[in-house]
Amino acid sequence: MFQTFDATASPEQGPPRLAALRAELARLGVDGFLVPRADAHQGEYVAPRDARLEWLTGFTGSAGLAAVLADRAGLFVDGRYRVQARAQVAEDFTPVNWPETKPGDWLAEHLKAGARVAFDPWLHTAEEIDKLETRLKTADIALLATENLVDRIWPDQPPRPSGPVTRYPKDLAGKGDETKRAEIAEALREAGHRAAVLTLPDSISWLLNIRGADLPRVPVAQAFAILSDDGRLQLFSDPAKYEGLGPDPAITLRDWAEFPKALQELTGPVRVDRKTAPLAVTRLLRDAGIEVAHDDDPCILPKACKTQAEIAATETAHLRDAAAMCEFLAWLDVAAPLGGLTEIDVVEKLEGFRRATNALRDISFDTICGAGPHGAIVHYRVTRETNRAVAPGELLLVDSGGQYLDGTTDITRTVAVGGPTNEQRACFTRVLKGMIAISRARWPKGLAGRDLDALARYHLWQAGQDYDHGTGHGVGVYLSVHECPQRLSRLSEVSLQPGMILSNEPGYYREGAFGIRIENLVVVREAPALPGGDDREMLEFDTLTWVPIDRALVDPALLDTGERDWLNAYHAEIAEKLGGTLNEGAQAWLDRVTRPI
Repeated sequence: MFQTFDATASPEQGPPRLAALRAELARLGVDGFLVPRADAHQGEYVAPRDARLEWLTGFTGSAGLAAVLADRAGLFVDGRYRVQARAQVAEDFTPVNWPETKPGDWLAEHLKAGARVAFDPWLHTAEEIDKLETRLKTADIALLATENLVDRIWPDQPPRPSGPVTRYPKDLAGKGDETKRAEIAEALREAGHRAAVLTLPDSISWLLNIRGADLPRVPVAQAFAILSDDGRLQLFSDPAKYEGLGPDPAITLRDWAEFPKALQELTGPVRVDRKTAPLAVTRLLRDAGIEVAHDDDPCILPKACKTQAEIAATETAHLRDAAAMCEFLAWLDVAAPLGGLTEIDVVEKLEGFRRATNALRDISFDTICGAGPHGAIVHYRVTRETNRAVAPGELLLVDSGGQYLDGTTDITRTVAVGGPTNEQRACFTRVLKGMIAISRARWPKGLAGRDLDALARYHLWQAGQDYDHGTGHGVGVYLSVHECPQRLSRLSEVSLQPGMILSNEPGYYREGAFGIRIENLVVVREAPALPGGDDREMLEFDTLTWVPIDRALVDPALLDTGERDWLNAYHAEIAEKLGGTLNEGAQAWLDRVTRPI
């Protein structure tokens, strides 16, 4: 149930830890050190052993970078985390708005020519370091790969995780792991690559049809892998994790420590994803004279394009989750106006409804539950210290999800506690119009998320408003709730393809007052031809999430006929899909809130 932050990550611990790190800088003779949020696998969640940024600064967001110099320490965070960073870190750390200010520009401004900045090559990608190095060369500042200096000063650093690994059912995956390995190996041969280095745990877990327990919220097994062009695979991890799976002659289990040596024994060209693999991988290969072929992780796109079995399983998971969400919202509708509820109460109650399904494996991320001004903190996570009452007259934003064996869910609903103001309704309806625009979109095959992102923002822009996050992220199937490479974002150049699951979550946030976000998951499918259309191949979205939207926050006068029809049809389908699956009180609530407007 509800978990608080680790007390060792408090702001008060920041200054002495920062002083200890600066002592290491002086001892090594360098002028700075980079501390990223990432681990060697570049995932959203990190194991306690790898939570170096949190341990040093107190910042708990899922993305960030600290640049520690002798006289200052910049904490780079994007728009999701700026309010949170200011609240969580000591004054010794200065939050820096990223990407408006890039680390290279900041370092060039605050360091003199001839300075040297150290970094751990296992925690940064080749692409990241290449860009930084190019910028710093213009300022005569050098980058130096070293061991991790935070590890030197972390006396009680936790051990590497070693959770048990289990098989993922073939009937849910739609393909056996031997088929997947053969298909990826064939792709390597076609590209002229002798092997591929895999460093993303969700890629490895997908490829082998396994799931693990090394990280919170994401059921992956941490590992590195080398896949040869003949389908044989070397897996580097803790072999004891895999004891329950039995032997496979095509897979060799090896210890973590053997990975660097194995890299240097390969025959090139070796495929390495410079956007996701640690820079250390490329350098080890090149130091051994092995040709490196920089290309995408070969699993990343096949994993994103779900099989029909995966889509069907996900649809089942979403209906189960929708019933739990409706039970929760029906309870909230009665309990919230009475007063006395806190954000933690809401988080625990919602998780309880999901656990009552007897199918929940874990929540898919730490629930975001922001009442009033806390809703304006995009990735707010309540603690015992920040816990706030859910007060009448405010908006409550709840962003949550579940990990089920048959699918991963992610849904956000913003509800009015008591009567909303006209301004709140207007802002909410603009966000809703953007969500409906994405839901109804049809587009020519070949377009990317950047080509659709503006559809969600148009009506906010017309009112001089916007939001500082992408419109949607990819979602896995009992894997990561934030899956690459598909996104609905002005930064995404990846073509949307059938089978990709994404979130559709525009928002609006007024700091110190309220936050609004509405989120459904959608899956890309081929669009049927329309009368009068040409032969152009078109794509569209199918909705996966079936939970009512708070009609009290909708201003019908701001909806056009098509938008109103979409909303009424959506609510009618919810009533049909969930009718008879809820308890008596929740069913009465559902009947009321799905009436047409």
